[in-house]
Amino acid sequence: MPEFYKILDLAEWEQFRQEGLFAGSPVDLRDGFIHFSYADQLAETARRHFAGRTGLVLLAIRPDRLGPALRDEVSRGGALFPHLYATLSIEDVVWDRPIATDEDGLPVLPPLDP
Repeated sequence: MPEFYKILDLAEWEQFRQEGLFAGSPVDLRDGFIHFSYADQLAETARRHFAGRTGLVLLAIRPDRLGPALRDEVSRGGALFPHLYATLSIEDVVWDRPIATDEDGLPVLPPLDP
């Protein structure tokens, strides 16, 4: 399974780093799983759900240790999205990078290569 990504606001990321575990953003907690996006889904996720927001961070996640709690499930437009039905450990984060915002308030994603 390829690497996938999570967008958090800076406060969520700081709390995750301090606690070492992440149960999810408000939308994740409401839906009962942590939402992620694959690389080809990330720009649309950022545009659709994070436009107009600043102070965002992009996390790259290692899927290999998440086990059966990680599932690819049909979501937007019939595409498969990774969903985690468990908490995420800080050890599963490969890297974090800030997300800039353009003059229209749209997120500008950083490079995804390691």
